[in-house]
Amino acid sequence: MLTQFVTNIRRKYRLTYFARRMTEPDPHVLIVDDAREVRDPLARYLQKNGYRATGVESAASARKLMKTRCFDLVILDVVMPGEDGLSFCRFLRESGDIPVLFLSAKTDDVDRIVGIEIGADDYVVKPFNPRELLARIGTVLRRVRALPPRLTVKPPARIRFDRWVLDGVRRELLDEHGVGIPLSAGEFALLCVFVERPKVVLKRDDLLDLTNGREALPYDRAIDNSIMRLRRKLERHPKYPQIIKTVWGGGYVFAAEPVVL
Repeated sequence: MLTQFVTNIRRKYRLTYFARRMTEPDPHVLIVDDAREVRDPLARYLQKNGYRATGVESAASARKLMKTRCFDLVILDVVMPGEDGLSFCRFLRESGDIPVLFLSAKTDDVDRIVGIEIGADDYVVKPFNPRELLARIGTVLRRVRALPPRLTVKPPARIRFDRWVLDGVRRELLDEHGVGIPLSAGEFALLCVFVERPKVVLKRDDLLDLTNGREALPYDRAIDNSIMRLRRKLERHPKYPQIIKTVWGGGYVFAAEPVVL
């Protein structure tokens, strides 16, 4: 009886697994690297390990391909002829949320920090261990898929909420009289995350990931401090916030109703 029970469980698991695989395509990875000796073997390795993979030699080729095809993650070389990886990463961040993993021969910590600051989700140095890279890809995809979805239009649209207008083109906050209120880069990124996800409870880990701040701000209090500074600028009474509210034991929620102008 026990043997038959285990057999039935295994059969049910296999059927569920294959049914899911038939309805959920493997994640598609775009590899952007001018070095064919890196690009092609990496694509084959990913294909052998449960991913679809497409390789191109330049940012220009990647831009063209992404107009007609969808990808779940971009592996991006930093130094390439023509448009470099940093510039292309900025473009990806301005146009969407696709996760980016830098693959670079540059080993300086400054290069890694710059890559993270402009929006990369991870940074791997060449030469790399393929199994480590595979693990990092899986981690990035799981983390991104677990994040709350964006509910409104992403800046650079002008968005009004409460008595404020957030101008994503000029990267500034305007009060009801049109007077600009200075925001740091971190405050602007954090406010964009809130405006894009109104009425959604965001945990500290969510906010760190969504602002790409996990590397630069590796402790929870950094988010709390940034929110405190934002409240001083946004709220009529910062001690009794009505725009960015605290959800005790849960995180924070943007309570205002954003309107795209």
